[in-house]
Amino acid sequence: MAESMYQIRFRENTERRTLCHLQLSPAQVERLRRAVEELYYFEFVVDDLPVSSFVGYMEESGFLPHSHKLGLWTHLDFHLGFHGDCIVSANVSVRDVKPHSLDGRRRAEEPLRLTHTYSVHWAQGGAKRRGDRRGAGSGSPGDDDFFPHTLEIHWLSVINSMVLVFLLVGFVAVILMRVLRNDLACYNLDEETVGAAPGGGPTADDFNQGEKGWKIIHTNVFRFLPHCGLLCAVLGVGAQFLALGTGIIVMGLLGLFNVHRHGAINSAAILLYVLTCCVSGYVSSHFYRQIGGERWVWNVVLTTSLSSVPFFVMWSMVISVHWADGSTQALPATTVALLLTVWLLVGFPLTVIGSIFGKNHAGPFDAPCRTKNIAREIPPQPWYKSSPVHMTIRGFLPFSAISVELYYIFATVWGHKQYTLYGILFFVFAILLSVGTCISLSLTYFQLSGEDYCWWWRSMLSAGSTGLFIFLYPVFYYARCSNMSGPVQTVQFFGYSFLAGYVFFLMLCTISFFSSLKFIRYIYVNLKMD
Repeated sequence: MAESMYQIRFRENTERRTLCHLQLSPAQVERLRRAVEELYYFEFVVDDLPVSSFVGYMEESGFLPHSHKLGLWTHLDFHLGFHGDCIVSANVSVRDVKPHSLDGRRRAEEPLRLTHTYSVHWAQGGAKRRGDRRGAGSGSPGDDDFFPHTLEIHWLSVINSMVLVFLLVGFVAVILMRVLRNDLACYNLDEETVGAAPGGGPTADDFNQGEKGWKIIHTNVFRFLPHCGLLCAVLGVGAQFLALGTGIIVMGLLGLFNVHRHGAINSAAILLYVLTCCVSGYVSSHFYRQIGGERWVWNVVLTTSLSSVPFFVMWSMVISVHWADGSTQALPATTVALLLTVWLLVGFPLTVIGSIFGKNHAGPFDAPCRTKNIAREIPPQPWYKSSPVHMTIRGFLPFSAISVELYYIFATVWGHKQYTLYGILFFVFAILLSVGTCISLSLTYFQLSGEDYCWWWRSMLSAGSTGLFIFLYPVFYYARCSNMSGPVQTVQFFGYSFLAGYVFFLMLCTISFFSSLKFIRYIYVNLKMD
């Protein structure tokens, strides 16, 4: 087909030229019918302009019993626009073409003979700049009306999410800060001033409030909890994925990704993943040394394992299923060996180098309160302050802010849509981090007010539960919004969805922990202590 297509001459109209003759067996016809039913489409590239359309035609009846007619497009009309010596527009059409019927051949024993033809029509184009060029198709997945009012829905979802962010920021900045100001006014009272101010001054009841709440746990709030090495590794890998995600979005904003070069984002992600390994090593080792960690080598190994082992295991499962099924998406063994070599020679050494810099530049842990040797007993907490409730609240609210955009991302990766709205994606990513931070600060304050000082792991796991919602969303998408079936599609879909949830879990854990740590340092620095 490629050799025949290359025979198209510039500005030379072609009327119904034969491309090739095919003879399909009954099994191949059945596979072709399934492809038409599942809305498979093709994509051509004409001078870097993508043109696409569905491979066949399906007409469904609205009466019972339900039936549908299937047809295959065997003729394509290419409409190309030019300006000077440059092709400025490209379109493929099947508007005046009658599809070749595929009905009645499910059990036929004779082969199906097809003749594929095409026509080319040239016209003077209106665009004068290369940036004004466009490609399209006839009912193609790249058309703007394939998803009606897509851009409007995107902006409506962004505006809705921004309203949520403003409400949360207002809650944190106004209500929470006002409560903190009142708390500090009560906690910083001196016994000599109790009742001294006439007419509404601080009373003994106000002073007694200083013996409860988040003030009374100031000698335990910075107590290091068990498994701090794992905590530091999570923070390091989460910082790496934050840098990775931000880098990919920025590259998309700069126009470095072409819609018809589907492997560009994958290549960029692999390159950025390897280069950002130094970030995970630095952040993990830096904080690990600050909290007094001594097993530095073990911290490096744990950080490397968290960032690479889940990807390697899941990726191996997906590739093994592809190899077993004979899929064309299965990577050759040489490519797999090359990727492993890149990680061993670049990724892992950068992790070690980052860890060395983090360890050498780490100072003492900045704790404004002295920690006692004996831990204080935590009083019983009401049900609404339990970990499951906090995880549900912290996980669902950030997920609700990105749920609409998440649908379009899934429709791009697993469907027919071509995603190019990186500006909106940047806003949604910022909204996700902002909502996660605001919810984290609020619930951390409520936890400390209940005299529960075990906020280290709680702040991380509760915020990271958004990753669990992101992993559960594909279950709904798989059942309601897709036509995927078979072990290859199922394993690949849920395997990559698990990795996406894992990445978001680590990113939000890092954002939540460091924002909570900064908030707690702020309130205890301003607290008057004996």
